[in-house]
Amino acid sequence: MTKEEYLCTINDVIYLAGCAINDKTPDKERVEKMDLDYLYQAANKHMLTAIVGYALKSAEISNEKFHQAWAKSIRKVTAMEIDKELLFQEMEKEKIWYMPLKGTVIKDLYPSIGLRQMSDFDILFDKTYCEKVKRIFLKLNFTCEHFGKGNHDVYFKKPVSNFEMHRTLFGENHKQEIFDYYHDIKPRLIKDKNNQYGYHFSNEDLYIYLTAHEYKHYVAGRTGLRSVLDTYVFWQKLGDQLDTEYIATETEKLGIRNFEQQNRSLSLHLFGNGELTKIECEMLKYIIFSGTYGTLQHEIENKVKKYDNISKGKRLFIINKLFMPMEQVKAYYPFYYKHKILLPVLFFYRIGKALTVSRKKTKSTLKILKKFK
Repeated sequence: MTKEEYLCTINDVIYLAGCAINDKTPDKERVEKMDLDYLYQAANKHMLTAIVGYALKSAEISNEKFHQAWAKSIRKVTAMEIDKELLFQEMEKEKIWYMPLKGTVIKDLYPSIGLRQMSDFDILFDKTYCEKVKRIFLKLNFTCEHFGKGNHDVYFKKPVSNFEMHRTLFGENHKQEIFDYYHDIKPRLIKDKNNQYGYHFSNEDLYIYLTAHEYKHYVAGRTGLRSVLDTYVFWQKLGDQLDTEYIATETEKLGIRNFEQQNRSLSLHLFGNGELTKIECEMLKYIIFSGTYGTLQHEIENKVKKYDNISKGKRLFIINKLFMPMEQVKAYYPFYYKHKILLPVLFFYRIGKALTVSRKKTKSTLKILKKFK
């Protein structure tokens, strides 16, 4: 698929997702002209195959790949919902507080099960019980994929259940204002009424957190259309109830007020058939070439261009890669952070990894850096 074909196909993805979320039947004549193979590739890049498949079905267009994507999404969400309830029952028994996050909550705002595709369920919990939570997951026949590094632990159970258990909402290596704001979040949480240890955000705080999380991915080049659709769905369902002054005040504290306004406006125009501004067109272009998990190109570009000049940005990017800041060592290599005398070992380990296991990414990184003049 050429760049031009991709752009044309992305417009079809946006159109069909908008039809599905706004309960409109797509124009059958337009749909019949679409290349469904290209459509699947573009929708899959942004984790929108299920909702596009739903729209195709409403237009009486049958396609096995899209049908299977939607069916798979339904099965995955159903399986993880069952596992989530079992997890929460065990956490209730152990008196461990918890709160579902991000897509785990947002998916319920979509008009039908499975339309919001999930890669995992995200749960915030009392980090003083990491080991106990790990034992709970093992008891429930999960395997521990990642533990004690970064700000979340990862658990998986075949065939599809994937859980990220967040000890904190953001790590020390994230934007300082955001890290400070969410460092002690428990006082902002609201107690659930139907359990003893479950919590939730207010609608405003949920939206602010979703926006902060999206900002983190956006500046790293790791965003996609699914996140824009999430924002649209949120405002479509809850917009009339939200305290916009509070949202403006809090996003200003986080240093993301402009991003929130632009991202919200883009989502409402894009999926609500509005006319995009020049800034929104630029945002959309950036997003559609990122995909749900982004590109190395965007990540490096954002890190280099945040400095006064390109030469300085490239130099500091390389230095940070060679000599990892201590907040990142603490997040990703806690053993070496605790035993700082071994930091030279970590340095040579990372050099070796860059030249062997991550050789392909290292070559791509150097190639991208050379492009900046």
